[in-house]
Amino acid sequence: MPKALITGVTGQDGSYLAELLLSKGYEVVGVVRRTSHHSYERIEHLLDRIEVVAADLLDQHSLTVVLQDTRPDEVYNLAAQSYVPTSWTQPVLTGEFTALGVTRILEAIRLVHPTARFYQASSSEMFGKVTETPQRESTTFYPRSPYGVAKVYGHWITVNYRESYDLYAVSGILFNHESPRRGIEFVTRKVTDGAARIKLGLARELRLGNLEARRDWGFAGDYVDAMWRMLQQPSPEDVVVGTGETHSVRELVELAFAHVGLDWQKHVVSDPKFYRPAEVDLLLADPSKARNDLGWSPTVSFAGLVAMMVDADIERLSARR
Repeated sequence: MPKALITGVTGQDGSYLAELLLSKGYEVVGVVRRTSHHSYERIEHLLDRIEVVAADLLDQHSLTVVLQDTRPDEVYNLAAQSYVPTSWTQPVLTGEFTALGVTRILEAIRLVHPTARFYQASSSEMFGKVTETPQRESTTFYPRSPYGVAKVYGHWITVNYRESYDLYAVSGILFNHESPRRGIEFVTRKVTDGAARIKLGLARELRLGNLEARRDWGFAGDYVDAMWRMLQQPSPEDVVVGTGETHSVRELVELAFAHVGLDWQKHVVSDPKFYRPAEVDLLLADPSKARNDLGWSPTVSFAGLVAMMVDADIERLSARR
């Protein structure tokens, strides 16, 4: 039975990845930060099937001990400070988690378990002010937020450890991927939750930032499959993962509100307060390598994703009434 270690197991991607690996017969160990209260909402249904251990990306020793004790075949580093707006208000903390945290876990692997295969969650935010469209593995990085800058560091330190120490270490450059498990602060969930609340009479308006920003959005459940496929290849290579389609926030809003029979223009306000200090206007993946080398392709369309998320928010909010 292969064993996988997942940092960030309580997050959106971590929960879907744990489900996928369990379905493939893995033993799954999830890393969580030790706190005074547990936030296991996304993995509550898995707790009798996975092992949960305490460690912290800010603490080198704890990561080394976990690697030594568990000796996993695969390590997936999904933990980070991943909310882009917060990276402007907490840039140093973002750097500690999202950049140096990658170094700490790579160093732990190098020291005590160098045969483990390592996956780093890189991000399309690294492309930022894009130098070409669509973006592929060779596209130059131009990050436009402290989060994007930290992810670039995490990406390159992974390359450096692969080349310096002959580790099997790869980065998946994932474009935006969403689901009903996405945090409420992210624009996709903000929109689908807002549409659901207005439909149920729990709110009247939804305030958003730049409606013209465009992203390549896919379903998180599809993207964790690409993560797993990357670690099954004979040699470690970084891969861009996305749908190859781009949609605006306006399109997202239109679909979400139409799904519940509402005219979005009567309820949605574009508020400059929610604009980024440095905007990323357009992200669009070239997923050719993922398709050709990994045999991967998305199974959920953009419209299907939005409908799935709106329906989940309607169900969740209706249950609380």
